[in-house]
Amino acid sequence: MENQHDQKALPPKTCSVDRMVTLEEDVQKVLNGEKTATRRNGRYADVGEIMTLNGKDFVVEKVYSQSLGELTDEHARQEGFSSVEDYKQSILSLHPGMPWLPQMRVWVHEFRAVQE
Repeated sequence: MENQHDQKALPPKTCSVDRMVTLEEDVQKVLNGEKTATRRNGRYADVGEIMTLNGKDFVVEKVYSQSLGELTDEHARQEGFSSVEDYKQSILSLHPGMPWLPQMRVWVHEFRAVQE
């Protein structure tokens, strides 16, 4: 588990880990193992934090910044989509009027299920 940089170098969180994955469709993707990362405008978690969805725990393993222009199809698959284009269309449908700018930076939160 690691942050891209030393934890002290990361900016403060802008939201709490319990708000990281909230859409029911995304919750189901996480529970089914189809979604192992989420990208947000702000930082929602620290490495090691636990996100609980429907009684199941997931631990945040990596937190780092990434530009939209850096996204690959593999990143889209982490999000539960087949391609960057599918991911992009989903995000734009959730945020009408938002431009998709390659230089725009987001926070990536990678997580995995906690083994019981």
